[in-house]
Amino acid sequence: MAESLYERSYFSRLSEFSDLAPEMFKEFMTFNDGVMKHGSLSLKLKELAAVAVAHVTGCPYCIELHVNNLKEAGGSKEEMSEAILIGTALKAGSSMAHGVNALNAYDGIEDEALFKRKYFDRLGEFSKLQPEMFQSFVDFDGQALRPSTMSKKEGELIAVAVAHTTGCPYCIELHTKAANGEGASKEEIAEIIFVATALKAGSALAHGVNALNAYDR
Repeated sequence: MAESLYERSYFSRLSEFSDLAPEMFKEFMTFNDGVMKHGSLSLKLKELAAVAVAHVTGCPYCIELHVNNLKEAGGSKEEMSEAILIGTALKAGSSMAHGVNALNAYDGIEDEALFKRKYFDRLGEFSKLQPEMFQSFVDFDGQALRPSTMSKKEGELIAVAVAHTTGCPYCIELHTKAANGEGASKEEIAEIIFVATALKAGSALAHGVNALNAYDR
């Protein structure tokens, strides 16, 4: 049994799904291709969002594929790095934001609603519980969301895509409002959400090659 669970060559097995589940595979590929081809956002921005999301899903196949696509779309290494750091900040931010739910649970708050806008106000309590770590996170998060190689609007659109990947309702609301404030249209918000949708689903399908390897061993 091979020790390596991820090898570049494994990705070539993806086409086997076209024989195993032909109609579903075709429908997914049509959707996936359409997400990148249609709409008003540039292909480069979509690929930057795809790279950020791929680092959140942790799919090495998706990372390599979309980094190569980004290069073809004219993206620089600096832009790629910035998108990755936005993804990193949002993934960490999701954990931090959900910390308000942990505070509620610890304090025995038995509200039937597990997510309320007002719960997010408790985030500041971490500045008293863990002041140095909280400030370090705030500094990093603020820096990551002040991109230098792209516009603030583009950075917030990438953040919206990542927030829909982490599934953090606080982050979704925060960054959707921020993107709106930077001039993003509702159509652009919808478009970047579809990029996240395609990448999140694509990660599951890409990892399917590992399932094929496991089944055949």
